[in-house]
Formats: sequence, structure tokens, C-alpha cells
Amino acid sequence: MRTAFFCLAGLLVASAVLAQDYPIKPVPFTEVTFRSAFWSPRLETNRTVTIPFAFKKCEETGRIDNFAVAGGLKPGKFRGIRYDDSDVFKVIEGAAYSLAIRQDAELDKYLDELIAKIAAAQEPDGYLYTIRTIQKDSIRDPAAGKERWSFLQDSHELYNVGHLYEAAVAHHLATGKKTLLNVATKNADLLADTFGEGKRYAVPGHQEIEIGLVKLYRLTGKKAYLTLAVFFLDQRGRHEHRKQYAATWANPPDYAYYQDHKPVTEQTEAVGHVVRAGYMYSGMADVATLTGNQAYINAIRTLWQNVTNQKMYITGGLGANPHVEGFGPGYDLPNNAYNETCAAIANMLWNQRLFLLTGDAKYIDVLERTLYNGFLSGVSQGGNLFFYPNPLVSNGVSKFNHGYATRCEWFNTSCCPTNVARFLPSLPGYVYAHQKGDIFVNLFIAGTGKVQTDAGLVTLTQQTDYPYSGKVRLAVEPAPNTLPLTLKIRLPGWSDGRPVPGDLYRYTDNASPKISLSVNGKPVAYTTDKGFAVLKRTWKKGDAVELNLPMPVRKVQVNEKVIAVLGKICLERGPLVYCVEAADNGGDVEQIRLTGKTRFQTATRPDLLRGTTVIKGENADKTTFTAIPYHLWSHRGPGEMAVWLPTE
Repeated sequence: MRTAFFCLAGLLVASAVLAQDYPIKPVPFTEVTFRSAFWSPRLETNRTVTIPFAFKKCEETGRIDNFAVAGGLKPGKFRGIRYDDSDVFKVIEGAAYSLAIRQDAELDKYLDELIAKIAAAQEPDGYLYTIRTIQKDSIRDPAAGKERWSFLQDSHELYNVGHLYEAAVAHHLATGKKTLLNVATKNADLLADTFGEGKRYAVPGHQEIEIGLVKLYRLTGKKAYLTLAVFFLDQRGRHEHRKQYAATWANPPDYAYYQDHKPVTEQTEAVGHVVRAGYMYSGMADVATLTGNQAYINAIRTLWQNVTNQKMYITGGLGANPHVEGFGPGYDLPNNAYNETCAAIANMLWNQRLFLLTGDAKYIDVLERTLYNGFLSGVSQGGNLFFYPNPLVSNGVSKFNHGYATRCEWFNTSCCPTNVARFLPSLPGYVYAHQKGDIFVNLFIAGTGKVQTDAGLVTLTQQTDYPYSGKVRLAVEPAPNTLPLTLKIRLPGWSDGRPVPGDLYRYTDNASPKISLSVNGKPVAYTTDKGFAVLKRTWKKGDAVELNLPMPVRKVQVNEKVIAVLGKICLERGPLVYCVEAADNGGDVEQIRLTGKTRFQTATRPDLLRGTTVIKGENADKTTFTAIPYHLWSHRGPGEMAVWLPTE
């Protein structure tokens, strides 16, 4: 590789040496290679299908032309919506991650040409917002504001460039080029000169720029970028920006929708738009670890408790209220959930950061649940069809997916497809982490990772059919031949009788199937620490750890405060949530019932949905049903689906 990488929360950032940082370091995704029957095809499809497809749609819909028109490279009008610039930036970020792993001259050239259009669209002082540059004083979208920065709660001016910053850092690290980075820093310098104490007061209506500013700070070391991220966060719930913009409001905004109702350190309940909230919580974690602001950390941990104990779906999805794409009240979790795919990504970003702060496996438990269920359902196996919402029930007719009853190619607001394109290639960066002489094994995915610890270099090779099998073989190869270090292997909550941290969901039985752990074929005693099995020894080449996590079919019931599914049961196996779909059950799922005597069997189906494991259920009256992993539903056209099943 031409450039060193540091993967933080699945997103690319520079490996700058900072005075303070996350105590636990993720192993860069460029140092982890998948050889997984489950994940390798997904990542390859993202590289060869999703990213090119997303660029093609950005071309067809005018998203890319907007930069050329704004830059005077061609005549034309603005097409689309004020926040469409961000989609282009997100796909560039995903493409940069792909370039970091595999060189592609054609893609590299395409990015050079696209970046030239973006640079041309940037105004002389650094401002970049194509709708305003093209339409100038005659801007027709009132949500964009009559002039710069005049309607920040909805204009997405700062949201767009936050994604620009992330893309610019990724592109620079992947290629060594500064073409997009120069655009980003010029814009960030303008913002640093414009906003701040004694300057213009502001709260970004859609959080994202905070994450981007931190990434720019990590790469450049320019303190003004970190200072601005802190300023944007600390202005929430205060009054200076409200006084400044009050004259432009026809009606006072819903401050809670933007997480602007209280100072961030005083927020204890997750409210408002879910994606905005998740990005804000992630930005708070980044800022906290770089500044030592313990009040931020306390706040996001309190908010996490609120979400996981009251507002998270069994799939890890977030967002009960479709009208505002937002959180509902505590325990209000209707089956026709919104559960935006972007919200699942935000949830994973937040939980990864909390793990890096604390070393607690419970955050990876939530991340994994979201990854295999609430996120993965959002993109088809073919890589070119998407869910925006991810409900837990469907009648096969209602067009819940922005006008469709199944996945579709694109949306007017296509934040979800472009977010998928940038997230998937970063996934290898979630598998391992390290802290001094400790190595954390967080996710079980076949492949190889190179971990540079304080003690030395260690190569880890996983062999596993996870998530369909709980058997994992982990070969440990230190360099030099022997190395004393501590291996911390996550013991998923589901393997220990806990589907989620807290009491929002629980298994109907108290059984905890025995986990076995051996080294070189011999059972070993181990201690546990924050959800990890701890193996401390001097490792030598040829050593191998074998972990066996039994995967019985488990029945999940909900906290009695969740009225929407009270008395119903959900099926799980390992990290996978299952659902029943019409295609496997005679076209009708409403007749399916569970009893206390329902018997379950699993069957490997290589012929079904590119290979999967199904659950077969049989009741005492000999009625039967088949359940498939939730993330695979709706691959065979619209039809009925249910996650929660009634009991007799």
C-alpha cells in the first residue's frame, strides 16, 4: 500500500499521532482480507455492481452534472434536491476504499474526472453547494435558504460538505492525491473563518459535518477543524443561533427533531430524526476522545442505554416513526417500523466508537445484530436493489418502500444506496482491534488479518462458516516465532442467553448452551472480561484456537411494555433474526402459529437464495412452516412477511 490507513468505526481516517485518541485501535480494513462464503461475495458485488451502479444513477439523475453546471463546464439547470451533492461524495468515499484494496486504473481515472468537476463547482472563497451556485438569488427551494447559511436546520449545506470531507480523506489516503482534499480543506477553512465564538452561531440541521471535521483534523493536524466540530456540538440547546435566525422562521422549528432541544451533555433520551442523532452521537464520541470531554462520553452512554433498553428493534433497526424518520416514545415499536438503512449504519458507527472507548463487547453485540439483520436487509444480494425502510411485517401489497412493495433501484432521496456503497468495503476494519499487547477478536468472518501490536506483528487467520455455524478456528502466527500477548475473543451475548444488552428482549427459556474453547485441540480455562474470553499466553507459530458457539433455534419474547408485539414470538439462530415469508409458506403467513410444543429443525439449503440455512417448524397438529433469515426476505418479489409470530 502506498499510504498508511487507520480505520475508525468502519470509516477511513489518517493514522496521525495525536496526544489523545481512542484507547483501542481498530485494525485497518486494508490489513484484513475476507475469504468468507457469506461476506466475500457481498463485498465483491459492492465493488463491481453497487459502486458503478450508484455512479451511473448519479449521472442519470443530474447529481454529477450539477457540479459541471455550477463550475461552468456545461450549460444547464440544477436538477434534483438540495442535498444530492452528498450522494456523490459518499460513492466517491466507497470507491476510494475499493481503490485502497485493489488498484483499478479505470476507476482511478473516473474519479480524477469527477473531482475536476467538483473543484470547478467550488466558489472562489471555498463555498460549495451546487443548488445555490447554479440558481444564485433565484433559488427555488425554500429549504435551501435565501442566502448562505440562512436556513441551516434544513439546507444541508453543512451536511453535504461533511460527506465531502470524509470522501476527501479516503481518496487522499487511497491514492496519495490532494485534488479532492484541497477542495475539502478550502471549504473547511471558510467554515472555520465563518462560524465560531464571536462570529456566526449555528447548529447544523443534519449532523455529519462533525465526523468529517474530525477526519480532516486527524489527517492535517489543523486544530481549527476540531475546534469547529466542538463548537457545532456545543451550540445545541442554546440560544445564540436561535436569536440569529429567528427572523427567517415562519414557525419555530421542532428543536427535538434536530437534537437541538437541550445541550448535548444534558440529553438523556434519544429523540428526533434517527440518522441525525446517530451521526451526532458518533461525532460526540470522536470529539470526546480527542479532547478528553468526559461529559460527552457520559451523555452518549446514557443515550445508548435509552436506545437499547427502549427503542431498538430486534433487528438492531432504529426508527419507529415514519413521519419524521425518527424515534418514537419508549417501548413504542410497531411492526411497520421505518428502520431506515442509513439509521442502521449510524447505529453501527456509534456502537463501534463506544467499543473503542470502553472495550466492552456489548457494543459489538449490538453492532453485529444490526449488521446481519437491520443493515444487510437494506441491499439485495445482486447489489442494485435497496430498501429505504426495513419493516418487520409486510402484507405484500402496501408500497412501504417509497412507492414499492419490495426493493427498488433508486429513490429521489438516495442516501441509503450510497451509504451502503461506502459502508460495505470498510467492513473488514470492524473484525479486529488492539490495545498495547491485547488483540480483540470482535467479528467472526473467515479470512486473514495482520495486527501490529506493541508486542509485535501477529497474523490471525479465521476459518468459519459463521453466521450459519458457530465453529471458529483461529490460527495465530506471531512474528517473530513466539510472542507473549493477550487474545480477547468476543463471546456474543446471544451465545450466553442474552439476545441484547438489557431487558428489551429475552429468550423464552433460560438455557445457555455450553461454549467450548480450546487451544491446539486441548480445552483451556479462561477468564472473562467485559464479554470477552481472555487467553493470555506466549503464542507461537502453529497455535490455533478453536471456539464452538452452539446455535440452537431460540424463541425471543419482548418486554411486556412493548404492546405492539406482546404475546408474539420471534425466532433466532446465532446472530440471525428469522422471518416467515409467503414464498416458503403457500403464499400465506397469517395462519402460522407457534406453541410451546413447536419443534424446530434446521436445514442447509444451497439451492435457496444463493445458499442459506432455514428453520423448519412443526406443531403438534402437524402444521409446518419455514423461516428464512430476515435479511434475505423479498428477494422473490412482493409477498407477505412477518418477524413476530403469534402464539396460541
